[in-house]
Amino acid sequence: MVEVEGVKPYSQDGEKAPQVETMFDNIAPTYDKLNHRLSLNIDRYWRSRAIKALRATLSSPQILDVATGTGDFAILMAQRLHPEHITATDISEGMMQVGRRKVSELGLQGVISFEREDCTALSYPDASFDAVTATFGIRNFQDLEQGLREMHRVLRPGGSLCLLELSTPVCTPFKQLFTLYSRFILPLYGRLVSHDSQAYSYLNRSIAAFPQGETMLSILNKVGFRHSEFNRLTFGICTLYTATK
Repeated sequence: MVEVEGVKPYSQDGEKAPQVETMFDNIAPTYDKLNHRLSLNIDRYWRSRAIKALRATLSSPQILDVATGTGDFAILMAQRLHPEHITATDISEGMMQVGRRKVSELGLQGVISFEREDCTALSYPDASFDAVTATFGIRNFQDLEQGLREMHRVLRPGGSLCLLELSTPVCTPFKQLFTLYSRFILPLYGRLVSHDSQAYSYLNRSIAAFPQGETMLSILNKVGFRHSEFNRLTFGICTLYTATK
């Protein structure tokens, strides 16, 4: 069992997935506002870096965006990569409802479709997509390895995997500054705006427990990916992982 799988939003009793679903349903109305504010809008830069990595490898038009949340990355891919279609999946209907409104306002309904899916048991046939992406979502998987196996399964041979995940800086003084921010400022401000007393405390705990860097690469290799690489962004606050099938 990967350590982060044992980090749950509300209670150590019961399974993680239903708690994650409830949490994101609760914070969906304020999620985008908090996401940008708490990262000082640097999350937009991180997504742009992921788009650049995808552009270098993506040659075909079908993309699966797992743990899409409110669809920010799916929308950015539609605008910058112009794929034929993006299937955006999530466990939280509350988050996807926000995403559907955004997609409708931008006139992207024909490019992006939202579907509720369990990341550990995707309903799609083998080799269905040319790229699979996930931004800031794989920390929430109930079974990380199984979720990654499913992402590998639905990729076509030679297809690209692109993941963004929050991480802990490894260099002084950024490690210490990030620890102070994530333990005190982030949970307090998140609680005040979202009115969920546990969600942003969970965020901090899940970042600390998530396998990072070389450890994450070993998991990607274990489930079948190749050419796995990682790149720490903004002093290691975020990490970009890429791999191929």
